[in-house]
Amino acid sequence: MKNPKSFNSVSASVQPLESSAIGHFDNTLPSKEVLEVWRSANAVCFDVDSTVCLDEGIDELAEFCGAGKAVAEWTARAMSGSVPFEEALAARLSLFNPSLSQVQDFLEKRPPRLSPGIDALIKKLKDKNMTVYLISGGFRQMINPVASILGIPLENIFANQLLFESSGEFLGFDSNEPTSRSGGKATAVQQIRKAHGYKSLVMIGDGATDLEARQPGGADLFICYGGVQLREAVAAKADWLVFNFKDLINSLD
Repeated sequence: MKNPKSFNSVSASVQPLESSAIGHFDNTLPSKEVLEVWRSANAVCFDVDSTVCLDEGIDELAEFCGAGKAVAEWTARAMSGSVPFEEALAARLSLFNPSLSQVQDFLEKRPPRLSPGIDALIKKLKDKNMTVYLISGGFRQMINPVASILGIPLENIFANQLLFESSGEFLGFDSNEPTSRSGGKATAVQQIRKAHGYKSLVMIGDGATDLEARQPGGADLFICYGGVQLREAVAAKADWLVFNFKDLINSLD
């Protein structure tokens, strides 16, 4: 899974994680009410890292720049909700300060690795006239290519923005983006819902920041995708836990 040369911006040929811990959860089969909300949703918002894509983008970029291990440890803390997201984001970036040329080189040499079945699921949602959004604590520079592959308009992306000096040196990130801070995904979902007047909206992801999006005025339903990373504390609180996107596709028939 670590060899980027065997991938060409297509779904990776790996099987979704089927955890031996699946028996610990009582939410792997959806209730009738959950299915009704899912099937009638006007919009579906996806997390990107470890959901739409197999990798944590910032971890991969850090590894590419030589700071992989230290940054991955911070990512684990951020995703578990044990530290404020904005603190973890700033700390991770400060460990390697990526330049514009490094980011461009990374994007050229490490094309996105899509999770198995995500392209088929998004096509199915579009066929049913559900609007799809990508909401991520990652960076637009790395998410735009993913959106392009999946046919998602750039205006349907809520993510962070890396900032660079005119010389290309790393400057920081745009702190005005809602996804740059804790609770940001919930804020983004609320903005989407208010702007478009959606009656029903679903959030799909793997982390604590995705779970936060399920609240009044935000997502009606949180579906936890455990096919890449199973974060048990998050999975246990989900309305529905899935390990394979085929389950979501089949449930729409």
